[in-house]
Amino acid sequence: MSDDRGLGLVLGSTVAPEQLPGAAATAEECGFDELWLAEDFFFTGGISGAVLALEATNQIKVGLGVVSAVVRHPALLAMEISTISRVHPGRLTAGIGLGVPGWVRQMSLYPSTTLGALRDSVTGLRSLLRGDELTHKGSVHSFDRVQLAYPEASPTPVHMGVIGPKMLQLSGEIADGSIFSVAASLEYVRWARDRIEEGRQRGHRTDAHRITMFALYSVDTDGAAAREAVRGPLAFYKSNGPNSLTDVHGISDQLQEIIDRGGAEALEREMPGRWIEELTVAGSPAECAAKINQFYEAGVDTVALFPTPTDRVSELVELTSAEVIPLL
Repeated sequence: MSDDRGLGLVLGSTVAPEQLPGAAATAEECGFDELWLAEDFFFTGGISGAVLALEATNQIKVGLGVVSAVVRHPALLAMEISTISRVHPGRLTAGIGLGVPGWVRQMSLYPSTTLGALRDSVTGLRSLLRGDELTHKGSVHSFDRVQLAYPEASPTPVHMGVIGPKMLQLSGEIADGSIFSVAASLEYVRWARDRIEEGRQRGHRTDAHRITMFALYSVDTDGAAAREAVRGPLAFYKSNGPNSLTDVHGISDQLQEIIDRGGAEALEREMPGRWIEELTVAGSPAECAAKINQFYEAGVDTVALFPTPTDRVSELVELTSAEVIPLL
């Protein structure tokens, strides 16, 4: 890999908390560049998971990928991030998004304006981390003379986990980077980068904007077995329904038809094999390396692999180190 390209590993979510420290240490030993701690509701906590990963490793970068802008007030999120970054300076990246809408609605926290929630959260967070005293009435989050007692000593990059066109534009305008969800296609990556650039132009940004893409991942000497291993997880994530990922890829209508017939179970049974080929990184080591390289060529800076099945994380990491990383 070139110096500006990264390979990440996504932990958290369906990886049990007690497995996180060992998996993080193994990933660092095996040559991964980054760890990302997912916070899918209602699985493993992202912030606590990031702390476990940082404590179990020495140098590898660790990202929150992503925490919700509405589940925690930005002042609380700033406290958490500053606390972590002061103990582990230069190793943390903060990824902030809305969260899967259905899960957010289960907690009655879906905001009146999603764009407003993300803008309030990201801009408020950055101001507080700098040590500013903040008084501001936002569209979702407000602040009355809020100031951290322990602001950051060095700045943590703030990325946004976003999918739709307006959110991508907002990320380009106010964030240091963007995080793409699992099941992004090459077409989506190219389309999303254009939307980010529109936002960067609107915000007169000339600094770097890093793109991280999460990818459902399974590698096996038997490529067919690896592809079958990601079928269930892909169905789980896509059962939330169409969005910009599927719109750009041109499968939204077919996806909704299958969901209407029987939800995630029908989707797992009936999804075309080409969806697995195009929306995941799964197959033999050579096939996985080729797919990762295609995403690099499309403009992704870091491909963060979301390993499945989760009970084989250590095995997948070691096989990736031995047979995939040398091909990147």
